Order: sequence, then C-alpha cells, then structure tokens
Amino acid sequence: MKVALSKHEAAGNDFLVMVDLEERVGLSADEIRRLADRHAGVGADGLIVVTGPSGGGEVTMTLSNSDGSVAEISGNGLRCVVHEVVRSGIVAPGDFSVMTGSGLRRVRCEEPVGRTAMTSADMGEVLVESLDTQALTATLSVGNPHLVLVVDDPRGIDVEREGLRLQNTRPGGINVEWIARRDDGSLDMVVYERGVGRTMACGSGSCAAAMASRAFGLTGDSVRVANPGGDLIVTLEGEVAVLSGPASVIADMTVLLERDA
Repeated sequence: MKVALSKHEAAGNDFLVMVDLEERVGLSADEIRRLADRHAGVGADGLIVVTGPSGGGEVTMTLSNSDGSVAEISGNGLRCVVHEVVRSGIVAPGDFSVMTGSGLRRVRCEEPVGRTAMTSADMGEVLVESLDTQALTATLSVGNPHLVLVVDDPRGIDVEREGLRLQNTRPGGINVEWIARRDDGSLDMVVYERGVGRTMACGSGSCAAAMASRAFGLTGDSVRVANPGGDLIVTLEGEVAVLSGPASVIADMTVLLERDA
C-alpha cells in the first residue's frame, strides 16, 4: 500500500504528516514506529495524521510519538500541521482552528515563503499543578503533563538518564524541561519528551517553561525560549500561552506499507 507523507520541522522538532481527510489508511502503532524509526524508517519525533473537520476545527490532528503511543498535543507538531494544510491548499493562509487531542486550538499561518511559513498557535490554558519556590521546580499541564526544573546550566544535564529517571514520578510518564534564565532575559532549555526521549525542541514544553519561569519571577509575559534546535516565542495572555515561530517542510514522499492483501 502506497501512502503519501510530508516531513516537517519546527525548531528542529521533526514530524511526519499524513493527510487522510477521508480516513482511509488507519496506521497502526507498529506502522508508526517503523515509519518514525531513524534507521529502519523515515525518522521523526512523531507522526501526525490530519483528518477532516470536527468540533469546530477546519481539520483534526492525531499525534503519535515515535514509539507509537498517542499524545495529546505538540505545539511544534501543531504548527507543522498548520503549515501543511495551508501549503497543500486545504485551508487558506490566515487564522483558522485545528481540533487536537487537547481540544480546539486557534492558529495562524502566514503565506509560505519557499519551504517555510511563520506560524502561531494558541496552546490554551497552561495550568500550574504544583510550584516549589525553594527547589525551583513545577509541574504543569499544557493539555499534556510537564515537569520544569530551573538549573544552572541546562546543557550540562544528562537528559536521557535524568529524563528516564523522572518518568516514574507520574503515571504514564511526563515531559521534562530543564531551564535557565540568560543574561538577555531569554530562557535556555533542554527537553526529554515522554515516548520519544531527548528532542531538539518542544513547543508545549516551551510554554510550560515560560509559565513556570514567570511564576518564579524570572521572566515576564513574553519570552524567547532557546531550544537546542532553534528559538521559539511564547506570549502569555493571562493563563493562555501563544507559541510562535517558523515551520518548514523538508520533503514530500511516498512510502510503502507492507500489509496483507
């Protein structure tokens, strides 16, 4: 069976996007794992299936991590979807809505220039579940769970080892961000994503980091978050986070799925 995919990246966070408006394909978790495998497959942090309108959204996205597990939302993944549906002519440039596993999200895509478009996404309310002002740690929900830790140097963290250790602090796992405030007022961040591992960026994690940092008095309502793969802008409007940055298409491809006839 031949399936059309596009590969995108946003701040180095890479995703395979499959537009399946009529829901004809129905990828299994095993097929997603194989496609996302960086050696035996195409390779990606996750795979997103785009289906037709639902719940007020012009399109619907379903996100799976590279291990095949379903995730609620990804800010960078959402922005890649926004770019793809505009690039492919499904939705016109400008403001529209996408239904996600965490609910309806208002988004914006500028007219693409070359392979890139500037995109933004309303990530909804960022809920602070716990805040330790002594240890400078916080747990938050951006529609998915996050643990944010303020450290001296995020780049010195053994992300894989510490990320695996911290998964046991929450049933089902948790996304973990280590952050530090830079002299210029921006945030430096590294991330471990549940179901994936260390990634080049995390959009929802950047929103969690911005909210935790504001709660700790380190930053204000708008902050640039320096992910290893690139910078993202998070603007906090009360408890609502808006994530902005470029999203780019890397390739369009056709892949073969081995299925029984």
